[in-house]
Amino acid sequence: MRLALDTNFLVYAEGVGNGAREKIAQRIVEKLPVDNTFIPAQVLGELFRVLVGRVGRKPHSARASILSWQDSFAVVETSQSILLAGVDLSVDHRLNIWDAIILAAAASAGCRLLLSEDMQEGFTWNGVTVANPFSAKRKELLGE
Repeated sequence: MRLALDTNFLVYAEGVGNGAREKIAQRIVEKLPVDNTFIPAQVLGELFRVLVGRVGRKPHSARASILSWQDSFAVVETSQSILLAGVDLSVDHRLNIWDAIILAAAASAGCRLLLSEDMQEGFTWNGVTVANPFSAKRKELLGE
């Protein structure tokens, strides 16, 4: 199954935030199918912003993290069609535009799941379901 990763998931996987969620994210990353896991380019930009702005990492260190994620999983670029789909999704479902672009990118990559704790869990659009990997339902959606 193809899946995409949202910014908050990568932030926890980077060891930032809630200790329990960090461990869960890191365990999940170890088990992710490399060929079927995607990261929207928007997510990498947001991750850089969080690591430098909120966490206080040096830009060079944050850049190294971005490159490491990029080397580990395929990146879905934000094309004009993804941007427009995101705008439509934002208008139709009142999603934050940046979250909508991430969801549209996941759909364009043929993903079935988007791992995110920020969006409404269970929300499905264009074949992609938002799954909170930190909720009790994660076993059901992701398997152990």
